[in-house]
This record gives sequence, C-alpha cells and structure tokens, in this order.
Amino acid sequence: MTRPARNPKNSAATTSDNASNHAPNNQDSSPSRQTKAEQTMTDTALTSQDNSQNSHVNKTNDTTKSKSLTELDWERYEDGTYSSNSYINRELSWLQFHLRVLAQATNPRHPLLERLFFLIIFSSNLDEFFEIRVAGLMQQLNHGNISHKPDKMRPSEVLQEISDVAHQAIEEQYRILNEDILPALAQEDIRYLKRNELNAEQAQWMKEYFIEQVMPVLTPISIDPAHPFPRLVNKSLNFMVSLEGKDAFGRDINLAVVPAPRSLPRVIRLPDELTDGKEHHIMLSAVIHEHVGKLFPGMSVTGCHQFRLTRNADLELADDVEDIAKALEGELNNRRFGDKVRLEVTTNCPTEVSDYLLEEFGLHESQLYRVNGPVNLTRLLFDFDIPSLRFQPFSHMMPKAFRRESFDKGESMFTAIRRGDVLVHHPYESFNPVVNMIWQAALDPKVLAIKQTLYRSGKNSEIVKALAAAARNGKEVTAIIELRARFDEASNIEVANLLQEAGAVVVYGIVGYKTHAKLMLIVRREDNKIRRYVHLGTGNYHEGNAKAYTDYGLFTSDPDISEDVHKIFQELTGMGKAANVNKLLHAPFTLHTQLMSFIDDEIANAKAGKKAHIIVKCNALTERHLIDKLYDASQAGVKIELILRSMSCIRPQVKGLSENITVRSVVGRFLEHTRVYYFYNGGDERLYCGSADWMSRNLFHRVEVAFPVEDPKLFKRVYEDGLMSYLTDNVQAWELKGDGSWNQVQPAKGEAVFIAQDYLLQKINKVSDLTSQSN
Repeated sequence: MTRPARNPKNSAATTSDNASNHAPNNQDSSPSRQTKAEQTMTDTALTSQDNSQNSHVNKTNDTTKSKSLTELDWERYEDGTYSSNSYINRELSWLQFHLRVLAQATNPRHPLLERLFFLIIFSSNLDEFFEIRVAGLMQQLNHGNISHKPDKMRPSEVLQEISDVAHQAIEEQYRILNEDILPALAQEDIRYLKRNELNAEQAQWMKEYFIEQVMPVLTPISIDPAHPFPRLVNKSLNFMVSLEGKDAFGRDINLAVVPAPRSLPRVIRLPDELTDGKEHHIMLSAVIHEHVGKLFPGMSVTGCHQFRLTRNADLELADDVEDIAKALEGELNNRRFGDKVRLEVTTNCPTEVSDYLLEEFGLHESQLYRVNGPVNLTRLLFDFDIPSLRFQPFSHMMPKAFRRESFDKGESMFTAIRRGDVLVHHPYESFNPVVNMIWQAALDPKVLAIKQTLYRSGKNSEIVKALAAAARNGKEVTAIIELRARFDEASNIEVANLLQEAGAVVVYGIVGYKTHAKLMLIVRREDNKIRRYVHLGTGNYHEGNAKAYTDYGLFTSDPDISEDVHKIFQELTGMGKAANVNKLLHAPFTLHTQLMSFIDDEIANAKAGKKAHIIVKCNALTERHLIDKLYDASQAGVKIELILRSMSCIRPQVKGLSENITVRSVVGRFLEHTRVYYFYNGGDERLYCGSADWMSRNLFHRVEVAFPVEDPKLFKRVYEDGLMSYLTDNVQAWELKGDGSWNQVQPAKGEAVFIAQDYLLQKINKVSDLTSQSN
C-alpha cells in the first residue's frame, strides 16, 4: 500500500504499480505482490473482535474483489451529457452523510461520551440541513415545481423523500439516546434526571432554582386578540401552555406561549451535596414544566408542551450592494426570523396542540417531527472530564523542520522554509507553525508585508492578534476577509473591525465570488533582495478546526508559487484581468478547465493501452461536467477511486456506465477535510492539494487555489497517508453503490482491522493502546 520513493517528474521506471494496486477496491490487487512497507502498515494495524452494529447499518466485505454492478437503463446523448438517472440527487446524498454520522453514535469502538457527541453533531447537522437545504427546496417549490438539477427530481419529490428519511432517522436518533446512550451513561453515574426521579431535597432545590434563576427572566405571553401569536426566534425552546380559569382582568384565556431565553442553560447540574458529587443533571425543560403554573397565579395549567421551530437561515445579498459589511449586519437579524421549515414537538404532545401550531406556522403535517426527549439535543451537555469515556488524547506533533533542535542560533522558520518545502498534516501535526510564522513576521524587522485570506478564524484567534500586532508594528498588513462564510458572518465582521482599528487594510473579496482560498504571503527583505514566503492550505485559518479537521498545509518559498500567490492577492485587492498563474490552479478561472484536461489525459493514456489512474479525495462531488468526464474516463478504462466525505452525485459501479469507478466515505474521530487530486499521467504523476471541492460553487463561484506537491518525499507522504490509507480502511469506511445506498465496510474473517485515522495517530503521534480503547 505504501509507495516506494519516486521522482514525481520522472517516475516511469519507479511506478507505484504495486502500491496503487493494493487498495481494497482495486480489481487487479494481489496479496502476493504486497510491498514491505505495506506489510509494515498491516502489521501495525489494530486487531479487534468483530463487533455487531445496529440493524440499520449495512455492512459489506471490503475484500470482495468483484463488485456487484448495478443494472441501470442509462443513456449518453450526442452532446456528451448523460440521462438524468445517471446522477444521484445532491440533497438526498447530503442527507445520507448525516446518517453516516448518526451511525457513529452506535459504534461500540467509540468511547461512550464520543458516541453522545456524534448524536449531538447529528442534531446540529440536521438543523443546518433544514435551515439551508430544505429551506432552499421550499423556495424553489414556491417558484414552480420544476427541477434544474441533472437528476431531474422535482423539489416536491425531493422534499417528500427527505421527510420520509428524516422522520425515520430522528426516530432512530432518540431510540439510540433512550435505549443505548442514557442507560450506559447512568452506569457511569452520569444522569439526566426526570422530574419524577428527584428525591425530596432535589425537588426542593429545583423549585428554588426556578424561583431565583429562571422565573425572573421568563415572559409568558397569552394568546388573545391583543396578544397575537409571538414571533419566535429560529430554533428557540418554547412551551405551549393550556390553561383554565380567569386572569386578573377577568379574561377567560386558555392558551399561552412561554419562550425559554437563550441566556438560560439547557442542562443544569445538581449540587454535589445533593448527589454525592455525581454528574447528575436536570433539563431546563423539566424545571419549567414542573413549575410553569407559578407564571399564571390563580389559574390551572392543564397542559405544558415544549416545541421548537426551525426557520430558513440562509442569507441573500444582492450583487450590487454598496457595502457588504453593512448589508450583512442587516441580514443577520433576518436569519432569526426566516420562513418556517420544520416544527418539533414531544411525542406526548396532544394532536390538537400540534395541529394548532402547524396551522399557526403554515406548515404541513409532513413537516412535524415528534421526538421522544428534549426537542433540542444540540445543547445537551456532554463535555465531562472523564478520560476513560473520551477518545485517547494525543500531542499534536511539531513538524521536524520547525522543531527547536532543527534551528541553529539566530535561525527562524524562514530559514527552515528556505531549506525546502514543509508539509503539515493536521490535526496529527500542530497548527502552531502557522500561528508562529505570523507572529515571527509581525516581530521581524526584515518583514515588510503580510497578506492573508481569512474565511473562518474567530475574533479571539491568535492569527488575528498577530496580524493586528504586525499592523501596529508598521508592517503592511492586508486581510482578505470573507464576510459571507455561513454562520460565521458576525464573527468575521468583528475580525474585520478589529484589524481595521489596528491599521490593517481589510478587503472583503469580490462581490458574487466567495474568497475560499487559504493563502498567506509574507514579504521579507534579505540581503537587499525581496524574498517571499507562502503558506497554502486545504483548511481554514482556525486553531480550533485544526484540532478536529484533517487538512494539509504547505510552507514554501518556491519563486513560481510565491509569484502566483502574489498575483492572486493583487487580483483580489485591485482590478484587471485574471491572474496568469504558473503552477497553481485557480478558480473560477483555470481550475475546472485543468481538471477536465487532466482527466482527458488519463482517457488518452487508457485508450493507448497505458495505465491510467485517478484518485480524488474531497468533501463532495456534484459538478455535472466533471461527473460526465469521469463517466467517459471509466468507459475508456481509467481506474477511478473517489474518497468523498459527504455528497456524491456520481453513480459508481453501474454496468457500462461507471464500472471502473468506486466511491467511499470515511467518517471517524476527525472530520475529513483534505482535498487531494491525483492523476497517474503516464507515470509523470500529478498531485495537487487545494481548498476546492468538486462542486459548481467552488469551481465557478468562489476564489479557490489548488497547489502542486512537487517534493518527492512530501508527494510520497500525501499519497500514502492522505490517499492510500483511506482506500485501505476497512472499518470506518462506507462504500457507495450504484443505487445510491451506502454500505459500511467490514473486514473479512481473519483480516486485520485497519482504521486510517488510528493508523496515522500511531504513525505520526506515536499513540499506542488504541486497540483496547476501541474494543
């Protein structure tokens, strides 16, 4: 599986035939040809017992060499496009990814609190899915039930299927919570107590807590002609209360709404003296429900039912706005009160109450979701300091080139980068080199200028602090801040204001094109000459994300790449024609065209009887022209292996259409976020890392950059660690079938377990004993 050393510019004689042909899905793999390095990886793979999973998780034997092909009556038209049934619907594929996340909550290899965390992530993911994707489909439906997607599914059809799948998934989510997670937590003395489970002392404490902490901030709102139904904030917790009796004004009002302020914690820890120091908690919903009658003195509460409303949270900006920042600030408030898309109530909510709410919000019964527990699991407390129930911690390694022992006295990171390119693989390797480089630049008298793109960073970011310090120190600091990074708009506006106050030049990119590229350029005067240092990445300049997302970052002083980055910054801040770049692939100008050309080269080689191979790892593949070109390549005999975290609109393993295409998704401890594009190219291999997924928005409506990895050792690292290990994973990987279903991979009987992320933790971070944790 591990490739031998090779020169990426002249590798015909040292091809990776053995290595690249030993991935589990390859048709020509043979155990007898396993390399020594590959055997080492197998030997270090984790050994475990075969674990059964819940019935809703499909399994497939990854060692099966002959894939079962899907029969499909597809067509290829004269213009080169394919019939609509050749494509999987984007929204439905996106929803399937969320189901793979949900499946992690049932995975016995994951520690208990991590399983709870996956359950919470699923809730958060589904919230965003309804706020953005479902809301968008509803808007399309309002403008006509017409499809503009390659799959030709009408909005009404997609919405119906989403409803069917989502209802089943949410029912399963709460089954996992109530039957698996909560009982297991109780065995560890972590409990979320119900009202009837409190003893007398705890019940008295809850009463006092309500009176002192909760009641002063609650605002009950009666429903009557003078008080119409209140305008409720997106995803807020609310209670529908039914009443009997007359109020102080003699009114016979029988309905009221009680919103729960967001300032109140949704989970309250009981005092140690009442629990013997155990992690026992009560939900805010239970506290309010138990004592809601105190909000309506002299009246009788006949019912109290929690509910939550989800709204459209997408922001729309006109292309002709004069000030993006001001326009966004105005839109952010609208996000809280967008169109309604989903109503959640508890399973014991009477039908007359849920029907009343549906009518009030103008929603259909298919948009009602009954849940057997709290209506908002995203705020469920999970971050308990119990190491035995969490993933094993590890130290984020400092790349060897940047370690203190690698420097002579007076040397800096700039010295290390001049010696050669440095590749950093997060989260296994530390994000500190990125932060350190900016701080060094901020304090270095030789540094003249710093330019950086910021997509998601956070107002408390060390990077932002370093850029501000650099500006105060007289450096020319330019920050390209993408204000429209979804759900980070407010934070990015704060970052922009902070940097402007420090004296930095802040630019908001190009209207109509999100700046998604991850670029940093440092200009330094050395020996009366100007030298430029560059960092390019696949992920955001966000310290928190770098600990949870897998990403690559490249530090280089390569003159050609530095010049390319310089031109792109000039393009973003000034005016003129598209930058004429030399080594980088640049969206929205050259990236798509070059990718299509690279695939054409593989097609030509396959037709000439030569080896042809494509491996792509990214978050999503939805762009139709690339999909069509990959279909053409498959039919020409090109071997295509796709590692797609979430969405895939391509149908692999369809007879005649895509027999040479396999698609897999790896879902595990870390969020897979690296984008790597590999083309065999007749032995003169090409390998790029970049910021762009293979989606129309990235390729045509965003500023993106893909950069070549040319150093042979770094090339080998990315190929082995970033591609081959994921093609070998036989536990956390899922395979896509031609019918659109995903099956979880399972090792064959007697086959060693191999988990890519665990392998990299062992290889890079020297983490041991993962086996005992996983079993």
